Amino acid sequence: GQVRKIQNRYASVPLLILDEWLVSDISKDELHFLFELMERRSDSTSTVFCTQYRKEDWVKRLGRSVQAEAIVDRYAYSAYWIEMGTKNMREHCANLPQ
Repeated sequence: GQVRKIQNRYASVPLLILDEWLVSDISKDELHFLFELMERRSDSTSTVFCTQYRKEDWVKRLGRSVQAEAIVDRYAYSAYWIEMGTKNMREHCANLPQ
């Protein structure tokens, strides 16, 4: 019941920002949670994915399952993509004069 409550809460947020998307491996339970959440959010709310991975790598990072493909299909091909290039902004800002 607790998982459903969390999914319902995040499903109704007008803008959900997922920072560091796919940086860590996820478990099957986490993948199922994401699948259900993205199913509820798809076409009704906005989601921002901040990631260092190309969309071509998402299915692999999500475990190459049917659920992984469904998540990617809902977002990766109908989204607006903003490519930031190869520059590491954290490193760049750390080297700015104080």
